[in-house]
Amino acid sequence: MANLKDIRRRIRSVQSTQQITKAMKMVSAAKLRRSQESMFAARPYAEKMLEVLNSLACRADQTQHPLLEVRPEKIVHVVVVTADRGLCAAFNTNILRHAGHFLERLKGEGKSVALHAVGRKAWDYFKRRDYAVESHWVGLFTKVKYEDADKIASHLIGLYASKQCDAIYMIYNQFKSIIAQNLMEEAVLPIQRLPASDPELGPDYLYEPTQQELFETLLPRHVTFQVFRAILESVAAEHGARMTAMDSATNNARDMIDHLTLYANRVRQAAITKEIIEVVSGAQALG
Repeated sequence: MANLKDIRRRIRSVQSTQQITKAMKMVSAAKLRRSQESMFAARPYAEKMLEVLNSLACRADQTQHPLLEVRPEKIVHVVVVTADRGLCAAFNTNILRHAGHFLERLKGEGKSVALHAVGRKAWDYFKRRDYAVESHWVGLFTKVKYEDADKIASHLIGLYASKQCDAIYMIYNQFKSIIAQNLMEEAVLPIQRLPASDPELGPDYLYEPTQQELFETLLPRHVTFQVFRAILESVAAEHGARMTAMDSATNNARDMIDHLTLYANRVRQAAITKEIIEVVSGAQALG
C-alpha cells in the first residue's frame, strides 16, 4: 500500500498540472476567437479572387504568363504547414502522416520531390528523414502577417517561373470546427483553370489594361493570398485543437484527483483502524 504522504504529494502535482492545462485552454480560446475573425474575413476574398482568375485564365493562352503554364510533373515541390508547438492533440501528427504518404506516392510515380516546411514541427520532422528540405519558415504562427505569406509565395513563384519545379502543392489543416479539422491537399502552382469549353464561362471580356498586365498584377497576388489563407486556417485549427486537448487534459486531471483523494482517504482510514486495533490489543494484553 502506498504511503499517504506520497499520495498527497501526487495529488498536489496533478493539481498543479490541472491549473496549467486550464490556463492553456483559456489562452487558446482567446486566441481562437481572434484567429477565427481573421480566417472568416479572408475566406470570401480568396474564393472570389479564385473565381475571377479562373474566369480570366481559362480564356487565355497558358504561354501568356509563366504561372499558367502546365508542364509534365517531373519535379514536384510540397509545402507542409504545421504548428510551431505541440500539446494540440493529433494536429501535427495527422498532417505529417498525410504529408509522408503523399510524398511516398509521388516518389512511387517516379517524380522527384522537394519539401518546404512552414512551422517548427514540420521542419524538425523532415530534416531528420530522407527528404530534401529546400526551405523552412518558423515562428509565423505567433502573429500571422501578410508580409510573411508574401515572402513564402515570392519564393515559390520564383521556383516555378524559373522552371526549377513543375508543380507546387500545399498540405495544411483547414479549420472546420473547434473539435475537427480538414486535411487539405491543394495545388498552388500552376494556377488551376476551368476548361476553355466550360459552359459557365460565358462571353469573353474587353480588357483595360491589357490581359497581360492584369495577369502580371493578379496572379502573384492570388498565390500570396492563397498561402496567407492556408496559414490563417492552420492557426485557427491549431488553437481549436489545443483548446480541445487542454479541456480533455483538465477533465482527466480532475478525475485523477478524485480517484487519488478517495484512495488517500482509504489509506488514512486503514492506518487509523490499524492503530485502534493495536491500542485495543495492547490494552487487552495488559488486562
